[in-house]
Amino acid sequence: MPLTIIINDTEVAVSIIEEKEYVSLSDIAYAYGGDQRTIQNWMRTKQGLEILGLWEIDNNPSFKRIEFEAFLADSGNNAFLMSPKKWIEATEATGIQSKQGRGGSTIGHKYIALGFASWLNSAIHYQLIKAFDNLNGNQTWNAIREASKRNYIIHTNAIQKHIIPKHNLPVKNQGIIYASEADLLNKVIFDMTAAEWRLQNADKKGNIRDTASDIQLTILANLESHNAELIRQGISQEERFELLEKISEEQLNVLYEKQQKEFFKQLKSKKI
Repeated sequence: MPLTIIINDTEVAVSIIEEKEYVSLSDIAYAYGGDQRTIQNWMRTKQGLEILGLWEIDNNPSFKRIEFEAFLADSGNNAFLMSPKKWIEATEATGIQSKQGRGGSTIGHKYIALGFASWLNSAIHYQLIKAFDNLNGNQTWNAIREASKRNYIIHTNAIQKHIIPKHNLPVKNQGIIYASEADLLNKVIFDMTAAEWRLQNADKKGNIRDTASDIQLTILANLESHNAELIRQGISQEERFELLEKISEEQLNVLYEKQQKEFFKQLKSKKI
């Protein structure tokens, strides 16, 4: 679930992906008066590449260091060009994620975002640091972060222990399995996969879960725990889909009914 922070009177999106805080580098660039090309210009520099590479070395076992070192050697040359897409595809980086086309945007881990802001402008960098301090004191954000962390651990642990061993895939290809399980839940809640959502919403920032309602996010969190338990029981993905769909419908009816009761209760008491 995303929140926003304000930098130079511009809303900058912050979200949690796999336990980590990611910030919209595109929004930071806009706050500076730039655009996507501003991100590419930063990625051409040795300073930018070093920050990107250091994060990957520290957090991504699949990161291709040979390709990174080749890029680093070329940085600074007038003919050297770099983009988020090129970086991600060549090095299997995960510290930044990018959506191409109309409405495309780039997000990066908060450490990467701070490095980008530092290169842009000292005032932007300072505002971002202050915004993170305020965000860390936000009770709603902390609750979202902790709930996301717990559910992610439970879900991925079940996949790692009970599904991954059956496929005997190298580490660099195991992300396919995690993505498949994430899309199982997306199909139940949103009736589409992440890729299908992107095709239908090319003009929107973020991802399929960023646009979810509070009720959808609540059910999604619950289903992660349910799916983890079903995985442990050895139930196939097809069977799990049917079971999770039934659970989702039941919870949806209960939560919407409660929401309607609260609305009419407030209406009756003339609070709204």
